[in-house]
Amino acid sequence: MKNVLLKLLLLVLIVNTASAQEWMKNLEVAQALATVQNKMVLMVWEETTSYEYPVIVKDTKGRTIFINNLYEDEQVSPLIWEHFVPVIVSEYRYADLYEKIKDKRSQKYLDKFNDDSIKIMDINGNILNVDYSTEDFQNITALIERYSLNTEFIAQELQDYKQDKNFYSAYFLASKYLDLSMYAKPRTRNDIIQLSNIYINEAERLISKEEQNEHTALKQRCELLKLQEYLLLKRPKKVIRQLKKIKDEEVIESNKPFMAFMYYTAYMSTGKSEDAEEWKSQISSVNLKKARMIINLNR
Repeated sequence: MKNVLLKLLLLVLIVNTASAQEWMKNLEVAQALATVQNKMVLMVWEETTSYEYPVIVKDTKGRTIFINNLYEDEQVSPLIWEHFVPVIVSEYRYADLYEKIKDKRSQKYLDKFNDDSIKIMDINGNILNVDYSTEDFQNITALIERYSLNTEFIAQELQDYKQDKNFYSAYFLASKYLDLSMYAKPRTRNDIIQLSNIYINEAERLISKEEQNEHTALKQRCELLKLQEYLLLKRPKKVIRQLKKIKDEEVIESNKPFMAFMYYTAYMSTGKSEDAEEWKSQISSVNLKKARMIINLNR
């Protein structure tokens, strides 16, 4: 622990004093620094740096500038450090990192993990820009605009999950990511929702480690959280259809407030205020505020 803190102090000193900062070489230390700075991690495989990586970026006057090699340019490096914590990861780490995700991610995610492109990750190593593709040259300005997230809003949940991976830490992080997505632009919102899904799926896998008598309630809670994604994707009618398939006697008591929130938000999002009214009294003031935000997204 002391060794990690020492490395962090040295790296912070480098970041503050160097005009052209070198990229980090240790993933765990990069993640620790990103935690402190409330940033995402920008990661590439080491082999990628053995050849030129041309990119484009806009200057302060809005002009598009061609950069021959991302890893050697003294102008782009400070820009990247301003928005991310960049790290070059050794190929020797590949096998261990791949082993952790090979049976838990989509093929599209694994392809992104394997390729030579830039990967934007959270502090737990999960990739945000899975669907982001480039043509001839990586547009650094576009990458920053879409993926430079301030993670302060979800900092506690990120830390809780990193320190203790259990159903509740995974579930609450997934839920918080969905909340964060409400503040993002539509394209970024879709990416954040996909990232949230990683944690929902992880929460579902961890249900088995909780008390047996809680399994049904926790599984239903995950199903409702997944359904909430459609509210954020402007598909409230689908939410209503799916909710109506759940019989009243099947709703676990502890999940009834969540059910009420879903019904209220979905009905209000489709302009059916009379249908929504019967659910309103069952919703907390905090969730009513969140419901209003989602309703506004659907207008």
